[in-house]
Amino acid sequence: MIFNDKTVIITGGSEGVGAATARMFADAGANLMLVARDKKKLDAIAEELRQKTRVEVFAMDVSNAEACVDVFKKASFEFGRVDVLVNNAGYHKRGNVEDIDASDLGNIINVNLKAPIMLSRIALPYLRESGGGAIINVGSLAGRAPIPGSAAYAASKAGLRSFTYALGVELAGSGIKLAVVSPGPIDTGFIMADIDATSDLTFSQPISTAEEVAQAILDLCGNNVREQSMPKISGWLTMIMYLFPGLNPRIRPMLERRGAKVKARLRAERKRRESDSPDH
Repeated sequence: MIFNDKTVIITGGSEGVGAATARMFADAGANLMLVARDKKKLDAIAEELRQKTRVEVFAMDVSNAEACVDVFKKASFEFGRVDVLVNNAGYHKRGNVEDIDASDLGNIINVNLKAPIMLSRIALPYLRESGGGAIINVGSLAGRAPIPGSAAYAASKAGLRSFTYALGVELAGSGIKLAVVSPGPIDTGFIMADIDATSDLTFSQPISTAEEVAQAILDLCGNNVREQSMPKISGWLTMIMYLFPGLNPRIRPMLERRGAKVKARLRAERKRRESDSPDH
């Protein structure tokens, strides 16, 4: 797809899926407004991509309502329009609900669900003024099947998925596309840096790359698909588990055994890389 002269706002745009998405939109000619909390990381990716396109950064906490308003004002001022919002910023604190501080549980909901809802509402008049556009939400297969140690995270992603479908109905015929990409595990620091705390069940599924998810985000801007599950086989599996919850306890032990083997392999590979590092 070609995005020449169009403006894309990407939350969580400094690394992982957000950075991969920024690179793909830059290759497609889009102006970029990259949002994240870490200004230093934002500046680094912006410096890289300014060789290809116009890039502005906005360091903020996406759960801050006033900052959400300001980022759209800045994007409109700098580029004259807003065409795409990618709600990618995410937060996770793994563990059983009883073992996690209430403030962390609240932050999971604030970043993963409240912020995309606020940002989508703020985006709508800008998208209408530009003649249409797209809001792409980055969900998770965890929102369709229970994952141990991820109750609040799963709830936030289930809510984001429901919001996407509901708002899509509200905006039917408006020219504004609503869609959600629902990946399983992704090869980024979001999971790989926290591999020991991540459930075995998570690693039972094929691991996508950040670039694969980014490509799905670009594709969703222009096709008629409401939800893209990744990979498809995992999408089918989680849908079956969602529709027939009684199957979950029957097949989970098998999946957890498979995931434990994958986790052990990934952990061994990480230790090998660390031992080969010049710093060791």
